[in-house]
Amino acid sequence: MRVMWAPWRMAYIKNARKPTACIFCSTARERRDEANLLLHRSAHGFVIMNLFPYNSGHLMVAPYAHVRSLESLSDDSALDLIRLTNLSLAVLRAEIRPEGFNVGINLGRVGGAGIEAHVHLHIVPRWNGDTNFMPLFSETRVIPEHLRATYRKLRAQFRKALDQERRRNGDPVMRSIRPARTGGTASRRPRRVRRRP
Repeated sequence: MRVMWAPWRMAYIKNARKPTACIFCSTARERRDEANLLLHRSAHGFVIMNLFPYNSGHLMVAPYAHVRSLESLSDDSALDLIRLTNLSLAVLRAEIRPEGFNVGINLGRVGGAGIEAHVHLHIVPRWNGDTNFMPLFSETRVIPEHLRATYRKLRAQFRKALDQERRRNGDPVMRSIRPARTGGTASRRPRRVRRRP
């Protein structure tokens, strides 16, 4: 007999009631990124793993702004949402190699939004054959890897992707960092040596 082990689903069963506070706002404020499965923060938003994923590597991209719909976002926040989505796609391609993606935003209860008050984007990796008899007949989906293991892999891949991007774009923050001199006073400039003609 095969056992499908998904212990994190118990939290979903026990807490079926909707939380009173916005989970995106409270998660962004907490600064407990690993505990909250938050993978990356930017100036206007963040990328977080879905605690109850549809597929392995299911991510959500959310702005810090607590708004219901895209048209309420500032231009900077809207652009950042797309940048974070592109970064997430690159990370997922590099680390778990999906054959496709579902990328989308559900707006309003009728549109399928689980959290209506805070707009967010879903990224669901897909593989050929990942829709099988389990979700069709037993309303069960098999996630092959524990969320914490996936988090560690994706977090490392986010860092790697960001380092590569900074090197490629010549990040001004990276350019401003000068290697420290060893020995002597750091402020002293090296003496010019005049060569004889």
